[in-house]
Amino acid sequence: MTSRAPSDMLPDAAAAGGGGFVPAEVGPNWSALPLPAIILDAQGRIAAMNDLAEAFLNVSCRSSLGQALEGAEMRKRLRIVPRLGSTLDRMRAGHDPVNRAGIRFEIGDRSGGHIDRLATIHAGPAPSPAGGTVMLISPLDGAGRLGQGQAARLAARSAIGMAEMLAHEIKNPLAGIRGAAQLIGMNLTAEDRDLADLIVAESRRIVELLDQVERFGDTSAPRLAAVNVHDVLERVRRSAAVGFGKGLRIVPDYDPSLPPALADADQLVQVCLNLVKNAAEAIGRAGGGGTIRIRSFYDGTLRLAPTEAEPQGRSLPLQIEIEDDGPGIPDAIMGQVFEPFVSGRENGTGLGLALVSKIVTDHGAWIALESRPGRTVFRISLSKA
Repeated sequence: MTSRAPSDMLPDAAAAGGGGFVPAEVGPNWSALPLPAIILDAQGRIAAMNDLAEAFLNVSCRSSLGQALEGAEMRKRLRIVPRLGSTLDRMRAGHDPVNRAGIRFEIGDRSGGHIDRLATIHAGPAPSPAGGTVMLISPLDGAGRLGQGQAARLAARSAIGMAEMLAHEIKNPLAGIRGAAQLIGMNLTAEDRDLADLIVAESRRIVELLDQVERFGDTSAPRLAAVNVHDVLERVRRSAAVGFGKGLRIVPDYDPSLPPALADADQLVQVCLNLVKNAAEAIGRAGGGGTIRIRSFYDGTLRLAPTEAEPQGRSLPLQIEIEDDGPGIPDAIMGQVFEPFVSGRENGTGLGLALVSKIVTDHGAWIALESRPGRTVFRISLSKA
C-alpha cells in the first residue's frame, strides 16, 4: 500500500505543473525510517522528505516539494558541500548505490546565520518517481563529539592527579596565611591595611581555584533519574536574574512538550548555570546590555556513534541551548575551550567549561559550540528518561 503527497502540500510552481513534477509515492514505513531521508526525482527535485529530514535540514516538506535540492531557491536556506549533483548523476547512470562521507550541510538558522552539520550520504534508485533517487542521511555530529568526550576524560584524569597531590598541601598553609593577614590588618594603618586585605582576597581566590580543581576531579557517577529540563532551566534563569544577570535580558524559549530527560538534576543545574554565567560575563566584557536566550527543543536526528555497549548508537533528542549576543569566543582558543586551563578572559581559571564538558560526558550526552561575533550558542543534547 502506497500513498502520495497531497497536491495541497506542493509549492505553487509545482502544483501548477512546473516541469511536470510528480511527488513520490511512499510506503507506510516511510515515516518510521530511523534516519533523515529524501527522495529526489530525475531532475533532482525533492519529491518526498520524512520528518527526521525536516528536522535535520531545518526546512519543511511543504515548502520544499518540487524544489531542486541544490537549486537557487533551496540555497537560500541550505547549502551542501561538496555538491552532490555529479555523484547522483553517476549513480543514476550506473544504477549502483553510492556512499559519500564527510558531506557538510550548511543549514540556515533563525538568526540569519547557519549551522554546519556533517553526515554520510547513502543513495540508491527509488521506485517512485521514475528515475528518482532515495537518499539517506547519516549524521556524523555525534561521532565527532565522541572524541571530545574522550578528551575530557583524559583531561579529568590529569586534573584528578593534580588535585590529590596539591589541594590539601596548598589549602592548609593558605588558611594560616589568610588568618595571619587578618590579625595583622587589625593593628595597621589604613594604607597598610589595604595590603593585608589584598593578601586575604588573593588567598581566597586561590582556594576557590583549588575547589574548582577538586570538583573537576570528582569521579563519582551522576545520579541519573527522570528530570524535567524546564524545572532545571527555570532554577537557572531565576538565579541569574537576581544575581550576575541583573541588567540583562534573559529570555526563556521552551518547548513545553518535551519528555523528561535522563540526568542528574543538580549537575545539570551546575552545567547550565555555568554556561549562563559565562554568557553574562562575555556580554559584560563587551559593554553590557545584551540578551541571553535559554532554549529547549526536540531534535530526533542526533545520535552518538555506535559502540560495543550500544551498537545502534545513543539517541540524544532533547536539546538545551544557551545563546548570547556577546563578542564571541576568540578564534585562537575556539577548538580548545573545553580543555582545562584554557580561558578567553583575563584572570580566568579555564576550569569552568572543562567541568561542564566532563559532567555532560559523564551523562553519556553531548555538548556542542558555535560562535561568531554577536552570537555564541552552547547546545547540550540529552537522552530521554
